[in-house]
Amino acid sequence: MDARLTAEQDDIRRALRELLRKRCTGADVRHAVDTPAGHDPDLWTSLAGHLGLPGLALPEAYGGVGCSATELALAAEETGRVLAPSPLLATAVLAAPLLLALGTDAQRAELLPRIAAGQLTAALAVPGSALATALALTGPNSGEWAGGGRAGGVQARRVGGGWRLYGEAAQVLDGHDAGLLLVAAHSGGYVRSRVLLFLVSGEASGLVRVRQTALDATRPRGRIQLRDTEAELLGDGDPAAVLTALAANGDTAAAHLACEAVGAAERALELTVGHVGRREQFGRPIGSFQAVQHRLADVYVRVQAARSAAHHAAFAAGSGRVDEREWVGGLALAQALDALRVSAAEAVQLHGGLGFTWEHDAHLYVKRAAGDELLFGPVHRLRARAADRAGLFDPSDARDTSDVRDTYDASDASDRKAVVL
Repeated sequence: MDARLTAEQDDIRRALRELLRKRCTGADVRHAVDTPAGHDPDLWTSLAGHLGLPGLALPEAYGGVGCSATELALAAEETGRVLAPSPLLATAVLAAPLLLALGTDAQRAELLPRIAAGQLTAALAVPGSALATALALTGPNSGEWAGGGRAGGVQARRVGGGWRLYGEAAQVLDGHDAGLLLVAAHSGGYVRSRVLLFLVSGEASGLVRVRQTALDATRPRGRIQLRDTEAELLGDGDPAAVLTALAANGDTAAAHLACEAVGAAERALELTVGHVGRREQFGRPIGSFQAVQHRLADVYVRVQAARSAAHHAAFAAGSGRVDEREWVGGLALAQALDALRVSAAEAVQLHGGLGFTWEHDAHLYVKRAAGDELLFGPVHRLRARAADRAGLFDPSDARDTSDVRDTYDASDASDRKAVVL
C-alpha cells in the first residue's frame, strides 16, 4: 500500500486547514457550542458549499464529489485539530453511508443530494449508549442492543401501509437538531424480533427532542422520544443487510474518528511545545529542561505512531478490502485515543496553572479524549474486538474476560487501569 497522499488529497487537506484556521478559532468553538444547534451554521455552509465536505465520499450521481471514505477520513484530521463543532460526523460518516448502502433508489435520490449540498443534516439514533456496539466496534453486532423485542429501546409496528415508532434513544449525536433521523428499532415482537432502520423527519408529529449536557460540548447530542411517530422503512427491510451495513459503517467511522483524534493530539502537542518555549523558569525556557523534552518526545512518538495507524485505516476503509478493513479501524482508533489522552494530559500539566483555566483550550482536548472514549470505546474493548476479528487468538485457548470487563466497567474512573492486549 502506498501511504503517500495524492495531489488531490493534499489539496483537500490544505484548503480545509486554511478555512478552519480563519473560521474555527478557540473563541469560535466556544461561541458555537453555546448556541442551541451546538455548531456554527455559517461554517457548515462554508464546509459544504466551498469544499463539498458532506458529499466528499458520495457518488457524483447524488451530487457528491465522488471521492472515497479515505479522503473523508484524511480531511477529519484537520477538523479534529480545531475540534470543529459540526454535523460532519453524524451526517456524512454515520448516516449518509447507511442511506447509500440500504436506501431505495427513490430514497437515495431524494435525500443524498440534499446532504451533499449541506441542506440536510442527519443523525443515527440507537437506544441507550449502544452506538459502539451497534457499529460492531466493541462487540458482536447481534442486534440485541436495540431492545431485544422487549420493553425498552425503540419498537416499530406496522399500521396500515406505514410504520409507527415508540420508545426512546439517548446519546444521539446531533439528534437534537438533525433534519433527518435514522432510527434503529425492533419489529416483530419478542418471537420474530429483528432490527430495522427507519427514516424519521425532524418535524414528525410525536417526536420530542432535548439537547443533553455533554462532557464534550463540541460533540452535541440529544435525547429523542418517539411517541407513536410516523416513520418510513429504510430500504427493503432486510435485517441481515441492516446489521451488515452497520458493521461496515463502523469500520469507516473508526478510521474517521482515529484521524480526528490524531489531529487533536497533534494540535495539543503544538500548543504545549509553543508554551514551554515561551515560559521561563530560573532564567531559561522550561522547554530547555531535559525532563520536559523527554516527556514531549514521548508524546511526539505516540502521535506519529497513531497517525501511521490512522492513515492505514483510512486507506483500508476506502480500498474495499473487507478482510483488512474489518479490524484495522478499531485498532487504529484505540491507538489514536490513547495518543490524544496522553497529549491532552501533558498539555494540562506542562501549561501549569494556565492549563487548568477555563479560558485556555487545553481542557477542550481533555474533554474530547474522554468523551470519544465514552462514546466509542473503551480502548481495551476496541483492542479486544480487533483481536477477535483478526483471529489473533485460538478460540480454544481464549479465556473468559467477561468478569474482567464487568469489573472494569464498575470500577471508579480514577482507579481504572489500561488493559493491553
